[in-house]
Amino acid sequence: MESKTLTCICCPVGCQITIKLEENKIKSLTGNTCQRGGAYARREITSPERIVTTTVRVTGGDAKMVPVKTKDPIPKDKIFDCIQSLRNVTATAPVHVGDVILQNAAETGVDITATKNVAAVTGVS
Repeated sequence: MESKTLTCICCPVGCQITIKLEENKIKSLTGNTCQRGGAYARREITSPERIVTTTVRVTGGDAKMVPVKTKDPIPKDKIFDCIQSLRNVTATAPVHVGDVILQNAAETGVDITATKNVAAVTGVS
């Protein structure tokens, strides 16, 4: 029987959760002090997901880059594909928090959104 230990990230307690696996199936789960921790551990073992954060170039703005993130978590094995899909993306100012910068990143069904405003720069003298 295989055993894995995770530190729960659902709250500041940081429970050490131990999962015992047999033939890739969860046989037991211990150490969590709440149901959220148990649900987190099950997801993390069966289909881990992450929010991806990075930056995208901006043209015509008061900043050269805008921070972005996935609107929802994506499968962990799609992170590098997601980053790669943003490699040639450029946003045009103005950019507002929540603007969709890229739809359906890496065929995940999840959009990439801006997390900061970038104002447009008009008439540089």
